[in-house]
Amino acid sequence: MGASGNPGQANYAAAKAGVAGMTRALARELGSRGITVNCVAPGFIATDMTAQLPEEQQKALNAQIPLGHMGKPSDIAHAVAYLASEGAGYVTGQELHVNGGMYM
Repeated sequence: MGASGNPGQANYAAAKAGVAGMTRALARELGSRGITVNCVAPGFIATDMTAQLPEEQQKALNAQIPLGHMGKPSDIAHAVAYLASEGAGYVTGQELHVNGGMYM
């Protein structure tokens, strides 16, 4: 909800926007020291929390996701592993959305 906003969740969206802004500011501040700063913005992930949603609500959410299903915790872990790898050494100040295409 941080990427798109949602009625009744202004505080949540504001907090997420703050993380994204802090990421960009720190990337500029620390880049001269060779330090990269990025953040990961997960979409709906199949967890104990989302498993408690009514089945109809889960189906409705999945229908909004272009890939047709919620992500797995390992999808987020792989994104973080990439950003922490040498392969992402020239990536900084980015907000990586891992959401199956839900917010594009």
